[in-house]
Amino acid sequence: MIHAAVVMPDHVHLLLTPLRELDGHLYSLVEILQGIKSASAHSLNRALGRSGPVWEEESFDHVLRSAESFKAKVEYIRQNPVRRGLVTRPEDYRWLWVG
Repeated sequence: MIHAAVVMPDHVHLLLTPLRELDGHLYSLVEILQGIKSASAHSLNRALGRSGPVWEEESFDHVLRSAESFKAKVEYIRQNPVRRGLVTRPEDYRWLWVG
């Protein structure tokens, strides 16, 4: 389940809770990111009329352990376009979503 996401010109932030497979096993972060990167790269390449890699191989992940940390991360994601000078208010950034 995605709680917040922002697509910046050179990176993406996602705050998510992994879902469970039918057998109860959590989907791994590797599986989740591979699916997102694959589908989005395919769509971007098709829309731009090109082919090849879109995303970097590496990623950075962090496990949140408290509600306070969760709220802080949501706000960090919201404010990312403002900090980068892309908009003056988070609500004005087209590529930001908070559930």
